[in-house]
Amino acid sequence: MSDEDHLREAVRLAYACPPSATAFSVGAVIATPGGPVLSRGYSRQEEPHDHAEEVALRHAPRDLAGATVYSSLEPCGERASRPLTCARLIIAAGVRRVVYAWDEPSLFVPGKGVEVLRAAGVEVVKLAGLEAEARAANVHLFDE
Repeated sequence: MSDEDHLREAVRLAYACPPSATAFSVGAVIATPGGPVLSRGYSRQEEPHDHAEEVALRHAPRDLAGATVYSSLEPCGERASRPLTCARLIIAAGVRRVVYAWDEPSLFVPGKGVEVLRAAGVEVVKLAGLEAEARAANVHLFDE
């Protein structure tokens, strides 16, 4: 499967999130290059403060060398609900590549995930073409 296929699945997962007025609806997939999906997750999947990447990492195998995290939203670089951000969790898991669809708007905290990941040597790719679909899963947060 391609980066676009995996990211499209992550965006679809964002629509499974219970809506929240205080958090984004996000989907995440962890996969090997061109290979199988190792795990999936979406915001608030198991606990009210769960982030999608956090859930996917929780259920992923221990060895993520060579794996890519695909997220419908830029992984958080700051977080109000828990001490560890998704960017820090990704780095700690040994993931060296992240592909995402939509830059995190500064509605709740500043979007600094890309900056944190790149500073740690993680390759970060914003894949064009799925931003509108990822944003649409969060229409409840914006005055349209």
